[in-house]
Amino acid sequence: MKGERLFRILGLIDEDLIEEVPTGFSAALPRRTPWKRYLAAAACVTLVCGFSFAWLVTGGFHGMGSAAPGEDSGSSNGGGSGIATDNEPLSVEGTTFMSYAGPVFPLTLAEAAEGLTAERKTTWDFAPGTYQDGSLRQWGAGVTDSYAIVNITEFDQTVTALYPFTGSFTELASQQPTVTVDGEETEGVLYAGAYAGGFRDAGVDDGSTWNLQYPDSWTDYKALLEDGGYLAHALGDGTVQDLPVTVYEFTDFAAPADYDAATQAIEFTIDREQTTVLTYGFNGSSWDEETGWRQYSYFVPNGVRRDQAPKLLIVVGADIGDYTLEGYENGGCEKKLPGVSCTVTRRETTLDEVLDRLCGDYLETCADWQWGMTEDETAAVPFALFRRAVSELLVQYGPISETIKDRYADGRLDDIISEAMSMDRVLYLAVPVTVPAGRRVNVTFELWKEPSFDFGCSGAENAGLQGYDLVTALGSCLDFTAQTAALVNTEGVDIVRQNFGFDPENGITEVTLDMEAEHYYLEVRPLD
Repeated sequence: MKGERLFRILGLIDEDLIEEVPTGFSAALPRRTPWKRYLAAAACVTLVCGFSFAWLVTGGFHGMGSAAPGEDSGSSNGGGSGIATDNEPLSVEGTTFMSYAGPVFPLTLAEAAEGLTAERKTTWDFAPGTYQDGSLRQWGAGVTDSYAIVNITEFDQTVTALYPFTGSFTELASQQPTVTVDGEETEGVLYAGAYAGGFRDAGVDDGSTWNLQYPDSWTDYKALLEDGGYLAHALGDGTVQDLPVTVYEFTDFAAPADYDAATQAIEFTIDREQTTVLTYGFNGSSWDEETGWRQYSYFVPNGVRRDQAPKLLIVVGADIGDYTLEGYENGGCEKKLPGVSCTVTRRETTLDEVLDRLCGDYLETCADWQWGMTEDETAAVPFALFRRAVSELLVQYGPISETIKDRYADGRLDDIISEAMSMDRVLYLAVPVTVPAGRRVNVTFELWKEPSFDFGCSGAENAGLQGYDLVTALGSCLDFTAQTAALVNTEGVDIVRQNFGFDPENGITEVTLDMEAEHYYLEVRPLD
């Protein structure tokens, strides 16, 4: 977001509302023993394995189901009779992987059209170099999903073709398909569905919602898409949050140079029925549910650490009134530290304007180091879609929701914005297609498809296996008359399980799919 845009959002601030607040300013609020205390995990936890990191960040791997740590979540991919060749065992069901990448979906239309039929051919390319960065690593597959759309009526028809694909904003640059219509590359319009998963407990069956619950099989996507509501919402106008809010912004920080973890905290008391507090740029929080006492703290920026994000306290409803600012030696907020100070600016605005600013700031300053995104990858994320996803997550599951999840109960907009960036969702690439009367038009989508997998350090027997799913009709209103699937460049992989019926050693690399079968799967292992 450019400086002019930020200036317009923030507006001209009345100088009378700016306070120079020294350490120790008090509104005669007694300090209470906090009932709950949360401190940013990044400040005190060292993660030594990707296995631990994924569990901590997501609350369980993609695909772990609802099983507690150490329990078996079972196999629930389902899908067909299982067709064996000489080199692979018969498999009735596919593997339930720790990280599930979602299926390849069929093309659909924004509105059903009479007199249009379609033939589909999906080709899976396992040539070395299909990895998204172009390296020779055997990871993922190049997928070509081709459709011959036939108009059997006596009049031309123009439709909006919608191609669904699973993904996230962090990986959008590599996951978004390219599309050609009769051989000419065509620009599409992107739509994004809401978070595709749910929430679960933290490994103890107590009904809590601390952890994310990602889809772990094609049947989860079936439940998500089959009634059409998810697509309708993705194509809708989204949520407008013109909710009035009061914003306290903290700037001009100072702290003794000898304290690397110098912390500043604000304390106040609220009526929980009248006031909801959201924060951005804060590292810790404590509160007492009975009394309404709140404390929010942050490490004082020192020009070295990556802690330059705006520090905002956003009040929804009745204002907080008097507050106390205090400095501490570290994030534990136990031992006071003189010489910590800042400037606090209070202003009134709307939640929409706050989200506009913070989402723009996040894309410009945080997405690169938090998710390792390059400048091109960040630029590939449409601001309007990302901004909408943040608002949806806040309204559906955040502190202003009627169904608040434990994960977001402390009101950290940092978490909501960051997770909206990385969450699994179904996206749709919309392309206008005109099919002349009595003719056919060929529409082809090409994409790099990440595999489903088990983490290497998990010790799972399926580590190293790569899984791929295809669904034949899920979520589609097209009238398919035939579907086929093909494999190319399979010299570098061994087919371990499948229900397609491929047998490359005996020359069977293209098969006709059963239109009554909902789901096909293919699991391969790269050869050394």
